[in-house]
Amino acid sequence: MKKEILIADNIDNIYDEINALIREKKTNVKKVVNDAIISLNWGIGKRLSVELTGNNKPEYGKKVVAEVSKRLEQEYGSGFDKTSISRMIKFYQEFPDFEKVATLSQQLTWSHFVEILPIQDELKRDFYAAMCMQESWSMRTLRERKKSMLYERTAISKKPEETIKNEIAELRDDGKMSLDLFYRDPYMLDFLGLRDTYSEKDLENAILAELEKFILEMESDFAFLARQKHFVLDGKDYYMDLLFYHRGLRRLVLVELKLGEFEPQDKGQVELYLRWLEKNERVEGEESPVALILCAEKSQETIELMQLDHGNIHVGQYMTKMPPKELLEQKLSLAIANARELLEQRKEE
Repeated sequence: MKKEILIADNIDNIYDEINALIREKKTNVKKVVNDAIISLNWGIGKRLSVELTGNNKPEYGKKVVAEVSKRLEQEYGSGFDKTSISRMIKFYQEFPDFEKVATLSQQLTWSHFVEILPIQDELKRDFYAAMCMQESWSMRTLRERKKSMLYERTAISKKPEETIKNEIAELRDDGKMSLDLFYRDPYMLDFLGLRDTYSEKDLENAILAELEKFILEMESDFAFLARQKHFVLDGKDYYMDLLFYHRGLRRLVLVELKLGEFEPQDKGQVELYLRWLEKNERVEGEESPVALILCAEKSQETIELMQLDHGNIHVGQYMTKMPPKELLEQKLSLAIANARELLEQRKEE
């Protein structure tokens, strides 16, 4: 009987080893195939772009592309039809730097690139590509992030173009996420399903009940640490709403929830919490803690006067109902334009 148990254990171990080996090789094969597809499509796009942008007349270039596409489709199938070939050409034209493509293809599939290609703004396109790579987004997640206008809601979108380029490059090439890439405004909390009347406690409970979705809105490097984090100072009790740790930022992130409009005294309260965390919770190798104050409303004039548009405290508005896309787009475009105008004014002063 004992011998049979030993044989069974041995079989289990052998099976586990072989199973792990098969999974590893399958993953390697997938990566090799994905790299080959992306490299091939980029190469085809590069070659045919020469015919469209060289010394030839546009009409001639289009005829060449159409004829080549027809022959390739006959030989290799619908993956090389006119639409697919046009997509490859656009791929090369939008991503002419193959080193960048090679870096992104470590995590992005051809389907990811196809989803990103229609984005006309280069900075926005690079943002989604870098975030896909850093956060290992699925196709579904990428579509949801685009639909929610994540780029326009990040603090980075309101910065000068050179700053945006540099911080996206650092994220893509070095995996370094800045606070401006992390912060967004407004935060979409429509998934919480809150009624028209609710308390801060209801908001907190709803966020905790839907913690996974909340963390995805904040980005997936989050780890939840505590709710109502308690500490005593000068004999008084204090409670922090939600405390997280962000791996990419390597720092504690405090989230304070405010039911109404942001008030100036909220800053003082959160500064006290951050200093306590800095002294008592921060460990060696971590950056200083930061805070996000989530409120139902905020005055941009107050935010600017209190210099909360930069630094370790960020005030973000939350929406418990998704507004029409046109209204959201209009609001965010205005916010970006105002922020950039303010930056230009500061340069001139």
